[in-house]
Amino acid sequence: MFNFTINPYLRFAIIGVCLILGIVLTVTVNFWYSLPFWLAAIILLVGFILLGTVQQAAKIMQDGDIDAAEKRLAMTWNPNWLFGPSRAVFYILKGTMAFSRKQLKEAEEWLKMAEDINMPSDNESAMVQLQLASLYANKQKWNVAKNHTRKARKLEITNKEIKDQLIQLEQVIKTRGQSHAQYIKQKGKRGQRFHN
Repeated sequence: MFNFTINPYLRFAIIGVCLILGIVLTVTVNFWYSLPFWLAAIILLVGFILLGTVQQAAKIMQDGDIDAAEKRLAMTWNPNWLFGPSRAVFYILKGTMAFSRKQLKEAEEWLKMAEDINMPSDNESAMVQLQLASLYANKQKWNVAKNHTRKARKLEITNKEIKDQLIQLEQVIKTRGQSHAQYIKQKGKRGQRFHN
């Protein structure tokens, strides 16, 4: 768990200290005494490359500070190097950040990238489907939004918050669909009165 949540600044400070101690011990004593420090530096560096700052950014995002979360997420070197689930969460976070700023096209691109990755669980997959459904509902593309809620409904969701969000979103889409149908029906009646 330490590897997932360690602050990136602390991580690089530890890597630096391990490298310095590794070099000093290699030069003054021998390589075998410095090996633990070299290994620690390599493990911390590889951990950062494969996991990035996704966990910390997600935590900051949960606390509601989108700007700080975006800055922390930007510290990830390359999302393509991230381990699968971390890459999916990276894309979800980027999509959520863009969506919160009403940058719908950018949000759609990030969320579509997340949708294409195998998620660690159905909860994450459902979260992506709900984000996409919300996005399309905002664009008033109700059939596409409904399609994404159907995909979410087929998943085995164990998280209560995600289940509740799905129910709420389905209600919004259903209500909007009924309102739209009533509008069309009333428009048709007005047209008939006009022709009569």
